[in-house]
Amino acid sequence: MIHFPDISPEIASFSLFGLDLHIRWYGFLYVLSFVLAYFLYRPLLRKKGIELERDKYESAIFYVMLGVILGGRLGYVLFYNFLYYLAHPLAIFAVWEGGMSFHGGALGVIVAGILFCRKNKLSFFALADPAMPIVAIGLALGRLGNFINAELWGKITTLPWGVVFPGAGGLPRHPTQIYEMLLEGLLLGIVSYLILRKNLKAGLGFWTFIGGYGLVRFLIEFVRVPDELSFYQDFGFILGFMSIGQFLSLLMIIASGIGIWFLYREKA
Repeated sequence: MIHFPDISPEIASFSLFGLDLHIRWYGFLYVLSFVLAYFLYRPLLRKKGIELERDKYESAIFYVMLGVILGGRLGYVLFYNFLYYLAHPLAIFAVWEGGMSFHGGALGVIVAGILFCRKNKLSFFALADPAMPIVAIGLALGRLGNFINAELWGKITTLPWGVVFPGAGGLPRHPTQIYEMLLEGLLLGIVSYLILRKNLKAGLGFWTFIGGYGLVRFLIEFVRVPDELSFYQDFGFILGFMSIGQFLSLLMIIASGIGIWFLYREKA
């Protein structure tokens, strides 16, 4: 059993022009992931022999950022708490209260990427494969932020690495944020990078990441405490056992299988 370390979710707080401002680890790590993406994406593109002009490169980063933010927020609204936001539409804009969905963010990035590639007559898979290791880094940093916030913890466990989180009943729980950081971030990041280095069929890195994330998230959800949503109270779990996150992850696994099948159905 491990007691949660004494980590403040705030890096600093101060007043400016009468406003109380707070710099939080989660927000800092979110911004850091975009900064790293800006500096790391170009070298990874070069591994695929792609050289973008500066304006196109910066446009690509902007499209991705917009896709993450808008997709992540809208995904949470539509997938996780639609009835609440239907009754309280102005709450959609209250992003400071939390509520972002990886599945929505992923969909937002894919749509933004497709639009960017069509506008600039580029191959989506050629640009997507080098981005996957960076997505993994962003996921790892995000899950680290969740851990520092002492949120999204797992179910009660007797395993020696169970963590006693504040506000979690004083009992050791699965540190599901760390599980996801290591598997979605570190493991999928390594796999994506190795696929990129081997210069395999375009699109394989993208679809492998999509399927790998879906599988990891689907399994971890079994030991993660579901979000307190009215959906479960009104309708119960999907098919009696699946959380919303698991259902969306299952769709990712299916999409990945279909995507890889289409890749190799075509002649190399």
